[in-house]
Amino acid sequence: MNWEIVMGLEVHAELSTKSKIFCGCTTEFGGEPNTHVCPVCSGMPGTLPRLNRSVVEYALRVGLALDCEITRHCKFDRKNYFYPDLPKAYQVSQLYAPICRDGKLEIETDGTVGKKKTIAIREIHMEEDAGKLVHGKGGTLMDFNRCGVPLLEIVSQPDFSSADEVIAYLEKLRETLLYLDVCDCKMQEGSLRADVNLSVRQAGGELGVRTEMKNLNSFKAIGRAIEYEAARQIKLLEKGGRVVQETRRWDDDEGVSLGMRSKEDAQDYRYFPEPDLLPMEISGEWLVEIRGNLPEPAHMKRERYTRDLGLTGSEASLLTSHKNISAIFEAIAERSGEPTETARLMTGEIMRLVNDTNTLPEDLHIDERKFATLIALVTTEKINRNAYKETIEAVFLHDADPEAYIAEKGLMMVSDDSAITRAVAEVLDANPAAIAEYREGKEKVFGFLMGQVMRKLGGAGNPDIIKKSLKEMLDE
Repeated sequence: MNWEIVMGLEVHAELSTKSKIFCGCTTEFGGEPNTHVCPVCSGMPGTLPRLNRSVVEYALRVGLALDCEITRHCKFDRKNYFYPDLPKAYQVSQLYAPICRDGKLEIETDGTVGKKKTIAIREIHMEEDAGKLVHGKGGTLMDFNRCGVPLLEIVSQPDFSSADEVIAYLEKLRETLLYLDVCDCKMQEGSLRADVNLSVRQAGGELGVRTEMKNLNSFKAIGRAIEYEAARQIKLLEKGGRVVQETRRWDDDEGVSLGMRSKEDAQDYRYFPEPDLLPMEISGEWLVEIRGNLPEPAHMKRERYTRDLGLTGSEASLLTSHKNISAIFEAIAERSGEPTETARLMTGEIMRLVNDTNTLPEDLHIDERKFATLIALVTTEKINRNAYKETIEAVFLHDADPEAYIAEKGLMMVSDDSAITRAVAEVLDANPAAIAEYREGKEKVFGFLMGQVMRKLGGAGNPDIIKKSLKEMLDE
């Protein structure tokens, strides 16, 4: 049989506001358990929530960036259910009037470069996060630090038909959220999580029964989970069985999805309007202000880098792969006045060192002034490329002062014609066989002789002057 996969996504993005959605507690990740809490976010009786205006603004930024229709008369609802890390036994969310509806996001997959697919976004709503259960040998403990951290739930239509499309969508969505400055998207810290609703059907047939895989927090895990769950459902149906509507957990170590709880009967959350929060009126003036202050998105940066700075498409793509990378590139380029050389630095040695040290893009912090100084030294031929590369590593790994390091190591480039001429003459005197081979037409010997002269000058010789002097003496 010819099977099709049909999927929809629910993405939870923790907003990077300084305080929680309904109180003044910090949203900072980590901290000792149950230290980022107060009577409001811990659900003490008699407390009243107060809406954080920044949460609404961040939601509007995302909605406008994703071409959503904004719900001008917006309100919150209570979603009632009991779970150990939900101290109020209800969650403040949005069911009846989510802040954003009917948006879209265009994607390209590796196999369809140049061919775009539009993923429809059904809605975006604001809500508060729950706490965290910590399981151990002695039992299960509860940490309420995360309670009340503001979330956006971004719900797509069931428009995905492959794991590649899901990954492409999540990468584009992460890029959008990062460039909007609304979420740090650190999946390893749980600030970006995805639930996958997946079903299979015979090609062109009716939709099948779906399962939901919860809180997947890495692209690799999401791709593996989709492939496994689709294969599991197809195998089950081909054997004459039936798929049960349920919530499943992905075990990435074992590479399997496991049933958690049945969803055969829709749970009654007894939604009703949140009585402690007034409805919101989103004014046209506020929307105009927010739209006018939206940061430059990644795709526009890529276009600007190629159009105005003369960078290649691959350089522009790499430099905009993360907002922090782009910000560092622009800071160094502005200081040095050398965007092309800065792009070469960032996409070459800096990316190599980032990979070698397993540094996450969001954790990259480098001194723009020091690297701008280095660029000035190499472009004005004060140091050669070998010394430049060595000093880059010293600055990156040890925060060395570039000028002090170059002076200490004697890396300043030798451009004295007489010193270079003397070194060339000494090398030629010591290598008569190589001279003979060169004059017989073996031009590869020239590189060997260049290397010998550079070694004699301690690696600091000006290669252009060495090349000219060497050629003149060999051709005499």
